[in-house]
Amino acid sequence: MKTITPCLWFDDRAEEAAAFYTAIFPNSQVGDVTRYLADSPGGKSAGDVLTVDFVLDGQEFTALNGGPQFTFDEAISFQVPCSDQDEIDRYWAALSDGGQEGPCGWVTDRFGVSWQITPTWWVEFIKTADAESAQRAWGALMQMKKIDIAAIERAAAGE
Repeated sequence: MKTITPCLWFDDRAEEAAAFYTAIFPNSQVGDVTRYLADSPGGKSAGDVLTVDFVLDGQEFTALNGGPQFTFDEAISFQVPCSDQDEIDRYWAALSDGGQEGPCGWVTDRFGVSWQITPTWWVEFIKTADAESAQRAWGALMQMKKIDIAAIERAAAGE
């Protein structure tokens, strides 16, 4: 079975978005670009970019220039698990550039795509920590935009 490939619908910035994302994530590249063969009812001209295939750290995506009918919202987001604060800082800075910072490690990039920039250990910590430590850590997280690992650890420890 082939893998599932997310298709991201853009108005007319698919090629720009693919280049932006592949510059941020390691092991990434832009692949095939297809073009409209004839003028479309949606206002696209023959030769305009239709789709761009790209890979982000091994995950295949397709970007589609489908027109202005649909836009992104937070109902769909991509999780970026980060091993340390440096990685969180790097992804946060890159993806929020021209975008919008959200709560609890969420950021919406310049194209309107939502990302969750989180530490890899967060879910396991919440499942295994004692209730008081987990509650303090959760409370600290809820006050943040970009996640600050040291602040969460201090809160969990009761500092």
